Amino acid sequence: MLTVLLRLHAPHFSSLAGELRLFHLTAHYNFKLNKFTVPSFLKNCSSRLDISHGKRIHAIIFQLGLHSDLYIASSLIVLYSKCGHLSDANLVFDQMPQRDATVWNSMVGGYFHQQHYHEGLAYLRQMQLAGLRPDCHSLTILLKACSDGGLGLEQGEQVHGFLVRNALDHDTFALTALMHAYSRTGKVSRACKVFDGVFDKSISMWNALISGLCYNGLWDRSLELFVLMVFEGFEVQSETASCVLVACTMLDASGFGQGVHCCAIKMGFDLDSYVCSSLISLYANVGSMVEAFRLFDSVPSKEVQLWNSMISAFFSNSCASEALDAYNQMRASNVKPDSITITNVISACSMVGHWKFGRKIHGLLIKMPELSTIAVQSSLISMYMRIGDVHDGIILFNSVKEWDVVLLSSMITGFCQNKHYNHALQMFNQFCAEGFIPDSVIIASILSACTTMDWLQLGYEIHSLAIKNGTICDPFVASALICMYSKCGLPLSAASVFCAIAKKNLVVWNSLISGYSHNGLLDESINAFAGIAQNGLLPDSVSITSVLVSVSIFAALGKGKMIHGYLVRNGIFCDEIVGNSFIDMYMKCGCLRYAQLIFDRLTVRNLVTWNTMIAGYGSHGHCLKAINLFDEMQQLKIIPDGTSFLSLISSCSHSGLVEEGRKLFDSMINCYRIKPAMEHYANMVDLLGRAGCLDEAYCFVKDMPVEPDQRIWLCFLSACRSHRVLHLGEIASGRLIKAKPQESGSYTQVLNFYGEMGLREKAASLRVQMKEAGMPKNPGCSWIEVVDKVQVFNSGDSSSALTTEIHASLRSLKRNMKLVEGFESL
Repeated sequence: MLTVLLRLHAPHFSSLAGELRLFHLTAHYNFKLNKFTVPSFLKNCSSRLDISHGKRIHAIIFQLGLHSDLYIASSLIVLYSKCGHLSDANLVFDQMPQRDATVWNSMVGGYFHQQHYHEGLAYLRQMQLAGLRPDCHSLTILLKACSDGGLGLEQGEQVHGFLVRNALDHDTFALTALMHAYSRTGKVSRACKVFDGVFDKSISMWNALISGLCYNGLWDRSLELFVLMVFEGFEVQSETASCVLVACTMLDASGFGQGVHCCAIKMGFDLDSYVCSSLISLYANVGSMVEAFRLFDSVPSKEVQLWNSMISAFFSNSCASEALDAYNQMRASNVKPDSITITNVISACSMVGHWKFGRKIHGLLIKMPELSTIAVQSSLISMYMRIGDVHDGIILFNSVKEWDVVLLSSMITGFCQNKHYNHALQMFNQFCAEGFIPDSVIIASILSACTTMDWLQLGYEIHSLAIKNGTICDPFVASALICMYSKCGLPLSAASVFCAIAKKNLVVWNSLISGYSHNGLLDESINAFAGIAQNGLLPDSVSITSVLVSVSIFAALGKGKMIHGYLVRNGIFCDEIVGNSFIDMYMKCGCLRYAQLIFDRLTVRNLVTWNTMIAGYGSHGHCLKAINLFDEMQQLKIIPDGTSFLSLISSCSHSGLVEEGRKLFDSMINCYRIKPAMEHYANMVDLLGRAGCLDEAYCFVKDMPVEPDQRIWLCFLSACRSHRVLHLGEIASGRLIKAKPQESGSYTQVLNFYGEMGLREKAASLRVQMKEAGMPKNPGCSWIEVVDKVQVFNSGDSSSALTTEIHASLRSLKRNMKLVEGFESL
């Protein structure tokens, strides 16, 4: 009777007044402590890790002479082991005159619980030497240690053999533990064989296999097994429902998940903390945040894992501010956060830039060091790196005693984000030298550094490393390799990496399209874009903008319209990023009316949208329209940036509106406090030079607050050449030659100037310099779209298939022109 009362009152026992309440309760009901009631008291102390009151009860046990009771001794060993007092557990064990399997199992389980696996196995061997055979409970303890990673698969297989040899393979608990051990060690097929070999399966075995399938990412099979379990008439339990809901989340099977939700409501465990957490994740995964919050709000007593699920749901749906609000409500509800909470909150701070709040969380970790796990430290480092505080990130990293791959990944990624590529490479080399195996995140980060710094040889080595350690199969590593080879002008190598990937996601396709566009391969980029749909995927904004870049470069209007039509026919949503890309494409193809139509229909117009329209109209000589758009933008309180003024001044330059261009340049500096970039100065020089104001342009260059670069002198030289002003042109030519440009384009402009001005000796001398520097003149290039195909022609190249046809047409035109009056000289 007292045991029943203890279970009823157990939630009210606390470490503050536990012993008094225990004794008062015993006295109130006129019960005495005996060998049947003492284990319940000890169990309560064990569950709360209350070693102080446990020792007092131990003293009472001695007074009552119950210390030799096997069941009480076993309970004492469990108490001391769970509280980390293995020496006291040993003392209890050594004082036992007789020991049965329960006492030995308690010692083995206690040492395993404290991760002293070798000592635990030693006690198991002593047990056998004492003439006691391990029972099913002993084997279950061993299998749990295999599941937790303390013991290896080999020990689990030995236990399996022992079960079979001793005809214990009918015990439900042992078989469930065996299936769990196989699943946790990645041998889920063996777990399935054990399950299939049992005729009378228990619900715990079904749960163990469903959980094991989920643990190994076999989501489809876990759902199939769940359906079979229900068909067999087994009652769904909360543990099963929680696992199945996780599988539904991973498979985006929201419909199946809703069915499981209905089942949970019928069975009455829909408000179970773990089930509710899984349901919140399910609904958040499909963006149903209203339903997720309704579930969260319906739970009367919210534990920390439920708060974690809600905070994570907000964060995964880009509602970082709501995630921080939920955290504040959690603290106001006196729920203590755990390391998962802190990790999610720090990530939310990084997402929305709440750096002060993030630093407060760092301060909380100093006060509560038990929350400072490796994952939390990694999130903190990522936060500091994201705000550019590399110094604090390094200090935090150096304060960590033990490193792991996740922590090193945060540092290397952070260095790359802040363009400290040499530091990233140095840490990577140190990382490999110490025996760590880099994961896919580290490999992808180093490859991005190779791309930025043109470290192609190092990129080859990283590619080899990715093949050796298997990370080449990771989509992000493959994507980084494709980007590196594409940026280095090796599209064939990029395509080779792409073809080697078995499972291609949208990120990999986008990288290939972007790489082809970067290398001017229009047809290949469009074919890759078509391949997305052919492989059952839908293009996103990155796919569309990447292929439109290629279309814009070649002004392939027909192909651009084809892509536009595909999106319209398939009802693919176009956000402002895609809308801006289509405006840019139509503008560059000279189809201004279509660009204006898209602009008018956009519900959201950001600064990029306005800048694209202004640049488009300006490049086609519609300067007044560009200025009118700028005025409209100002009326809508949209603040222009440097790009806005760059397009406007360029537009004024091409239209000869010198005074308007001057006003815009002054407005940029004085009204909007925008510091001019070199491009703005170059446009102003071009504006003045085209208008023939060369003396003013030269004074403008001399008065620049920064040293003029090659672009400035090229613009000025071009104006001098157009207006045939020799003395200023020679100044510009001298500055250009003195700068020793790496590209032949600048020398070509100087050569052209010398040739037109009759300075043959200077031109000859410059040609010698170019030849000695190994700098040949790059041939000109032009292209035209004919019947949905882009034809490219290089200067001096007659390899085109249309060359014969073109020359025949030219000869025909000449003959016709000679027949027309005024063209006899031809």
